[in-house]
Amino acid sequence: QLQLVESGGGLVQSGGSLRLSCTTSRFTLDYYAIGWFREAPGKEREGVSCMSSSGASTKYADSVKGRFTISRDNAKNTMYLHMNDLKPEDTAIYYCAAALLPADVAMCASESEYVYWGQGTQVTVSS
Repeated sequence: QLQLVESGGGLVQSGGSLRLSCTTSRFTLDYYAIGWFREAPGKEREGVSCMSSSGASTKYADSVKGRFTISRDNAKNTMYLHMNDLKPEDTAIYYCAAALLPADVAMCASESEYVYWGQGTQVTVSS
């Protein structure tokens, strides 16, 4: 179900930064684990970063470790993906998603756990 709304994508030069945001007015994000996924042209969708509902656990794909940071602001019912030192291979459509998981579980490997999704936002990194 498309219950989340992303924003913040765009065109940026290699080495630049972007911040993606994702929010909803349909439910309270506090109780949900959150995740960011991306789908590059010709590739399968992959998990980029995930965070547990408690915020205590996070996971990152090896390709983005040290460059991307996931965060959440429960007061604003919003999650973020801060992306630094962007590379052309980061070009993709980025999706946010939410899942009901145990409080300290962050899971990027299983998309089927995620019940709510955003419509996607395009990130293009030029060389």
